[in-house]
Amino acid sequence: MASRRHVIADDLRAQISTGHIKAGERLPSEAQLAARYTVSTPTLRNALALLQAEGLVEKVHGKGNFVRHPLRRITYIGGSLTPANTTLRVSIRTTKLRARGQLAGLLKVSAGSPLTEFLCLSHDGQSPHSLARIYIPRDLAPAEIPGEPSWPQGVASLLPEPRPPLAEVQESVCARLPTPMEAAALRISSALAVLAITRVATDTTGRVVEAALLVLPGDRTEAVFTTHHTTEGRRAEE
Repeated sequence: MASRRHVIADDLRAQISTGHIKAGERLPSEAQLAARYTVSTPTLRNALALLQAEGLVEKVHGKGNFVRHPLRRITYIGGSLTPANTTLRVSIRTTKLRARGQLAGLLKVSAGSPLTEFLCLSHDGQSPHSLARIYIPRDLAPAEIPGEPSWPQGVASLLPEPRPPLAEVQESVCARLPTPMEAAALRISSALAVLAITRVATDTTGRVVEAALLVLPGDRTEAVFTTHHTTEGRRAEE
């Protein structure tokens, strides 16, 4: 027998799929829904969490639960995001800080070295799209950001010239649950897995010029990796 939270989720899901509750529309308050379904508030919240994990509903702090507009797919291809046919609106917050722990290791600098952090939250329409925290050594930080660069695809194009070209960009990918900050920023359930990508860019002198931590919601993201096999490479293996 289905639990009450699944029964409630099924009913709300049916109302959304049939258009009875439309995209962008605010759901009744949690107290009203709990009374309608004669359940406790925790049970009602568990039902909403199921819909949030499916990407059907998003909870906006201080405003309530809203039906999401159809989600655009995000494709991550070797260092870039390619949402289909959309223009992203990006908010960027810049902070000066000191290297500690993981950051010192990624950037290969001593603890306490000055860094600049770019916290980038992109939006597709009104919905959060992706989150990026990008760190570069303070002496490479641009004095100002001209317009809205293609975040979170890197800050290399903004680094001062002349400078050595990039020699290597290393990326590691894993799936994990979001931190409370990430879940709130992306308006997703804390039970929804995210695709976490760590990218480190090194120039031809061996200096790490960028470490980026990207977070993409798992309900709308796919990663594509392509391996090119050259004739020279095949001959070398023979």
